Order: sequence, then C-alpha cells, then structure tokens
Amino acid sequence: MLSAEKLKECCRERQMDIGQMADRLTGARLNKKQAVAAIKNWQKGLFKPEPRADDINRLASALSVEVNDIADWRSSYRYAPMSARKARLVTQLIVGRSVQDAMDILKFTRKRAATMIDKVLKSAIADADEQQVDVDNLYISSARVDDAGIRIGTKRWIPKDRGRAHPIHKKACHIHITVTQA
Repeated sequence: MLSAEKLKECCRERQMDIGQMADRLTGARLNKKQAVAAIKNWQKGLFKPEPRADDINRLASALSVEVNDIADWRSSYRYAPMSARKARLVTQLIVGRSVQDAMDILKFTRKRAATMIDKVLKSAIADADEQQVDVDNLYISSARVDDAGIRIGTKRWIPKDRGRAHPIHKKACHIHITVTQA
C-alpha cells in the first residue's frame, strides 16, 4: 500500500511537483486531470481512487526510488471479539518499536488481546516479506483499535429483581496495524 508520508517526503526531496508526476501516471486508466486529483488525494492520505500496483510502480519510477521506499504494509482484524478499550492497552505497548521487539513484548504480555494483535502483526510482516523487504528493518508505524459496536449474536438479557431484565452487551473492535521499513 502507498504511504502518504513517504510520498510527500520523496516529492520534497526530489523537488517534483504534482504535474510532473501526473504526466508519468497518465495511461489507460487515468487521464491528466484524474491523475492530478489522485496524486493530491494520495498525498493527503485519502486513497480514492485506490492506488493499484502499476500506479505505485509508475510513481516510484517517476521519483526514481524503489517501490518499497514509498510503501507500507497494513493488516487488520475486523470484529475482533473483545472491547476496544482492552485491546488499546496492548497496542500502545508496541507502537514505534521494531517488529522483533513488538513480537517479544506480545509474547510475554498476559492479556487476551496480545494473541490477536500478534496474529495481525505477523500478517503485516508476511505482506512485507512477500514484496522482498528486509524484515529486520521493519517497525510499527501505527497501531489503531476502533470500536465495532456490539458483537452479532451476543444480545442477551440477565434477569434482575422484580421482573426486570438488564442487557448483556459483548463488544467487538477492529484492530489495524501498519508496518513500515526504517
């Protein structure tokens, strides 16, 4: 996936404006106007239209860098069966650390969320490894946990005094981890 921060930094270093990059990006899929709008969105972190592999390759060749220099790798676990508040405690431990340090921390953390976050991290590492990236130089650039509401199929009631009933809500969350090359 294309990294907005790395793309802006490479554009600043190479002193290329959006028009020059749009010329390289035009082709069968995008015309000049659409390419300019797409590059502006990608620099802001809005991935509409979503950059394809050939778009990233063309941008890398326009900036004369490797594809891995402007890319990052993401993985997510949607509707993880735990509350977001509990999962955030674990993700705050690993943000900004190298991948190996984060895996060691997750291995010895005695929280239920640690095993799920470890699986998401390993998935992001596998995505990066598939692109022939040096896995030893990876670090976690962001780890985010979003609330996903009440888990489907867990809406139940517990009986209380005088005929009342209180709801039992089991929460779910979305875990997102982004890995970047140092």
